[in-house]
Amino acid sequence: MSLLKEFDLRDTADISRELYQFAAELYPICRSITGNGIRQTLLSIQGKIPLQLSEVPTGTPVFDWIVPKEWNIRDAYIKRCDGKRVVDFRKHSLHVLNYSIPVQARMPLSQLRSHLFTLPEYPDWIPYRTSYYQENWGFCLSHNQMLTLQDGEYEVCIDSTLEDGHQTYGECYLPGRSKEEVLISVHACHPSLANDNLSGLSVATFLAQFLSGRDLRYSYRFLFIPGTIGAITWLARNRDAADRIRHGLVLTCIGDASGFHYKKSRRGNAEIDRAVAHVLRHSSETGEILEYSPDGYDERQYCSPGFDLPVGCLMRSVWGKFPEYHTSADNLDFIRADQLARSLRVCVEIVDVLEGNRRYRNLNPFCEPQLGRRNLYRAVGGIAISEEISARLWVLNLSDGEHSLLDIAVRSDLPFTAILDAAELLSENKLLAVLNENVSENAAREPGAEAGLSSRDQSSEGEKSAAANSGTKRVSSK
Repeated sequence: MSLLKEFDLRDTADISRELYQFAAELYPICRSITGNGIRQTLLSIQGKIPLQLSEVPTGTPVFDWIVPKEWNIRDAYIKRCDGKRVVDFRKHSLHVLNYSIPVQARMPLSQLRSHLFTLPEYPDWIPYRTSYYQENWGFCLSHNQMLTLQDGEYEVCIDSTLEDGHQTYGECYLPGRSKEEVLISVHACHPSLANDNLSGLSVATFLAQFLSGRDLRYSYRFLFIPGTIGAITWLARNRDAADRIRHGLVLTCIGDASGFHYKKSRRGNAEIDRAVAHVLRHSSETGEILEYSPDGYDERQYCSPGFDLPVGCLMRSVWGKFPEYHTSADNLDFIRADQLARSLRVCVEIVDVLEGNRRYRNLNPFCEPQLGRRNLYRAVGGIAISEEISARLWVLNLSDGEHSLLDIAVRSDLPFTAILDAAELLSENKLLAVLNENVSENAAREPGAEAGLSSRDQSSEGEKSAAANSGTKRVSSK
């Protein structure tokens, strides 16, 4: 039974409730790119899936970056002269500029204003602001709240630490029959923001839970990491593992009411790009395919030219394009349990395509085989053929050893599940033979890819080929 068919046997209401409850459990935690908040979050995930935690010391060089100091916070507030807290970190973790250095001072409002961050266009919302790589301090509050502050002296306290420590990330590895991998990556560093990215954390956790213990074709690696610096650190420490990645998805902003958006990998026509586009085309929800751009979330690290991994980004609302993005309005009311469940189902369907995408050879290629005597055709002629029969005809016609099942599904505009069912049925009737291929061969047949080469090798091999064809020599410098 396919993964998708097995998933669809489960109770959707139960799945929806569990996904939402997990996001709600993680919501109050003040996370950052380092510190106890992200550790607490990873330990909660570890309670659901086999998650290995890694600690990378402050000062560790990772390509052009350096792992920063560790930040932790206990309390923060702005008090009036009568002792009343007018801004209170205990009420909302967004009230503090994330990574604020410790402060204990008294100052007039005129001096305090330069350390206050608001959103005048959304006066009731608290903005989310950070200062990871430049020492600073500040408070975030609603614009209306700031307008109520009267002239006078205020007590300012940020009870935080910024000192040598570690960056923490989590990794769940599910071994398959092949060592070649599918990467699922989510950032786990934002504080109380539900869509960005507790939605991704919850969906990725339950996807790993669903896949755990199964007989899988690929191996699956789930990364729960701080944004940007986490992906850079993992890539710097795991270049061999990166070379085994054949398909990848970054999951973010995947729990709100919007339809799906998928941002392609840098390659633009990788198997993951075609698989997601096909799944979204046949989804009951709206979907839009976006071209690659070198901004966004961690796909931009995986798709940097030195790696050029086939990793795209699956979202509902696009990061930075919805008003609630990086504000207190991205709360638990903004995400929906049913949308989380539908997002998980789409992820399962994408995995199902990757797992099932093979090449077959037609064992009876000279004209059509007689399907009727094998009970593979309709009993009465003269009526339109069904999707099942159409899928069988498409698979027979294009199973020439060159076209994959995904190729056939795209060309026929039939759901991948229909094409896969047809291929398995025709194989059972000894009309098709699956080709014995390494899973990397599908990726190797992508435009611009070379069989047997790592992602970092492809560009140089392409240059060699071009030089040979043009009659020029490629000379290495010493």
